[in-house]
Amino acid sequence: MAVIQHRAMSSLALATLQRIQTRQARIGIIGLGYVGLPLAVEFARAGFDVTGFDVDERKNAAINAGDSYIPDVAAADLAEVVRAERFRGTADMARLQDMDVIDICVPTPLRKTKDPDLSYVVKAVEACAAALRPGQLVILESTTYPGTTDEVVQPMLEEKGSPPGPTSSWRSRPSGSIPGTTRTPPRTSRKSSVVSAPRARKRQRRSIRTPSIPWSRSARRGSPKW
Repeated sequence: MAVIQHRAMSSLALATLQRIQTRQARIGIIGLGYVGLPLAVEFARAGFDVTGFDVDERKNAAINAGDSYIPDVAAADLAEVVRAERFRGTADMARLQDMDVIDICVPTPLRKTKDPDLSYVVKAVEACAAALRPGQLVILESTTYPGTTDEVVQPMLEEKGSPPGPTSSWRSRPSGSIPGTTRTPPRTSRKSSVVSAPRARKRQRRSIRTPSIPWSRSARRGSPKW
């Protein structure tokens, strides 16, 4: 059975990789702030079909009208990909099921204790879990502490959304900027390992309660909303 599951995963992963290489993959970006919107526009300019997901309908309306609210995104570039129908914004999280790749770019503002507030990440992962299907690639782009993917994201996807067997994959790739500083967090990109449900719940509670992020101590408190 393990061999069959491994082959199924390899086949699905290969199909997703081929769709990415041929620019046929449908890209979903959750969180259209200072990280998500520039990333979405660049994907669209590269020829991908991109859907941006944000709970703020004002942002979705601005995007669909071709109006940029992020200094790093030129209004002309945004308007071009919107007119070409390669990028649109929506608050309908059910459409995540149609995506081949889901990139989570929500904020992780710092609490008074200097640890990141993962509530936006948790909500985004819940939305992914509710719409997850075999073969999707889920990426955590949000700036956070090492271990978030293994200890928070993976258990939630396994327990709430992922079907039995390793048919979906998730990776971490922290964004390269911290608001208010010139420092950058360590970049990682690694596939998660399988963890049992009871152990995953214990690790999830521990990681939310006592995270460690030494590289973020000089970061300005708070981050832009999605």
